Amino acid sequence: MSFFVGLVLGVAFGVGLVMAFAHCENYRAKQRSELAATIAAFSKMTVQDSRKLLPPEFYPSWVVFSQRQKLKWLNLELTKIWPYVNEAASELIKISVEPVLEQYKSAILASLKFSNLTLGTVAPQFTGISVIEDDPSGITLELELNWDGNPNIVLDIQTMLGVSLPIQVKNIGFTGVFRLIFKPLVEQFPCFGAVSYSLREKKNLDFTLKIIGGELSSIPGISDAIEDTIRDAIEDSITWPVRKVVPILPGDYSDLELKPVGVLEVKLVQARDLTNKDIVGKSDPFAVLYVRPLRDRTKKSKTINNDLNPIWNEHFEFIVEDPSTQRLTVKIYDDEGIQASELIGCTQVHLADLQPGKVKDLWLNLVKDLEVQRDKKNRGQVHLELLYCPFGVQSGFSNPFATHFSLTSLEKALKSEANGSEAADIDKAVNQKKRDVIVRGVLSVTVISAEDLPAMDVMGKADPYVVLYMKKLGTKNKTRVVNENLNPTWNQTFDFVVEDGLHDMLILEVWDHDTFGKDYMGRCIMTLTRVIMEGEFTDSFPLEGAKSGKLNLHLKWTPQPIYRD
Repeated sequence: MSFFVGLVLGVAFGVGLVMAFAHCENYRAKQRSELAATIAAFSKMTVQDSRKLLPPEFYPSWVVFSQRQKLKWLNLELTKIWPYVNEAASELIKISVEPVLEQYKSAILASLKFSNLTLGTVAPQFTGISVIEDDPSGITLELELNWDGNPNIVLDIQTMLGVSLPIQVKNIGFTGVFRLIFKPLVEQFPCFGAVSYSLREKKNLDFTLKIIGGELSSIPGISDAIEDTIRDAIEDSITWPVRKVVPILPGDYSDLELKPVGVLEVKLVQARDLTNKDIVGKSDPFAVLYVRPLRDRTKKSKTINNDLNPIWNEHFEFIVEDPSTQRLTVKIYDDEGIQASELIGCTQVHLADLQPGKVKDLWLNLVKDLEVQRDKKNRGQVHLELLYCPFGVQSGFSNPFATHFSLTSLEKALKSEANGSEAADIDKAVNQKKRDVIVRGVLSVTVISAEDLPAMDVMGKADPYVVLYMKKLGTKNKTRVVNENLNPTWNQTFDFVVEDGLHDMLILEVWDHDTFGKDYMGRCIMTLTRVIMEGEFTDSFPLEGAKSGKLNLHLKWTPQPIYRD
């Protein structure tokens, strides 16, 4: 009997052990599976995900969330070999930079040559490196570089007046980011066909100029001319999107060279609430616009005298080489006559934020500085219309600013034979043809209604009506008066025969009708670009100069395009 009981207990205990072991193994397998899934999830985490999980106050001292890696080892090695790098680089710079300086010299400079060039004893310092992973066909590295050097650079300057000046370039300070692109990737060693290099970002470039044995300030205009030449040469010869391509393996690498990929059409419409820079009267604002800050690519608007709410309605065109990185910069200045103009404010637009073929209407806040934006002071706003049109893309849109003319055979022959000022005159004539493009048509404006208009009388009501007029054409119309209503409905349509749709503006002013006069309530200002592009649309527009309120409008365009001869 005891044997039987022992057998039963033994079997039961054994089965229990087997079941416990199986359960334990299943539990461990489940834990391993969950751990594997967790590790896989961690492997897909971004830096932003890590920051969410681990707040900064709980970071261990060894945790650094940075996409840029330190390069102390490279700086140590560079310091050791700098005397040899200095000798080789100095000769290379002299050979390659002199032709660039000659190309960009100003009108008062006859020639610029290096009489002495050494980079000094202080090696540059690389402060970080990062890998840009946005192109599977190549490898892109970006190197942050800082250099407070002691070079010995002497320029032999010859002016147009025949005066020879030995100019020393001193106190050079430079901070920037260099980009290296190894592309295309190939199977042969060293696994890439060519390397391209460029100054991706120029954060800071400072230097001083001094005449050996004299003061440069004693010769008016020379210092500015030399400084502008140096900065233009750097900007247009090596600053991104410009890049230098060095073939490593035999092949055709023309696709890596800089080339225009599109056109940015910019309509500088207006500005409002600009900071007044004058003690007496108001500022005289004008705008400077550029995608690349070169003298021949920088555009300047006309000056609007004594007005903190200027209306320019000017159109500019810019060539785009890399919409993913390039930006449109707008700077508003106060014209001080013979004195230097004073900056009112500036702003930038990333071209990557623009949808090709679609007009983007923007009101942008002006800031004091594009790099350091600690100053939160209100400096006003600028109103822009932007249209990016890439080359060779058939996406169903047309550029209303594009021209449909071609050079005549005579013009082509003259241009092929011309050089210098003659070619410039022909280009000027071609550009004039582009500016002379006219788009005629009928603009139908339906003033549907208004909402939330400001109260204008003691009873908290208003008697609003709308005045419509074309700024360039001068045609004017107005709606009926709606009594005692802050949310009036008109549903009235007005037709305007427009002679120059790309350069005219529609202005709608809302007034409060009184028995003995009228009170201004606010206005809407718009160009005709959008309605020309879209043909017809309905939208709401906030009232400028009013505490509240908006107009609901329907616009329709019936085109009749013609072009001047």
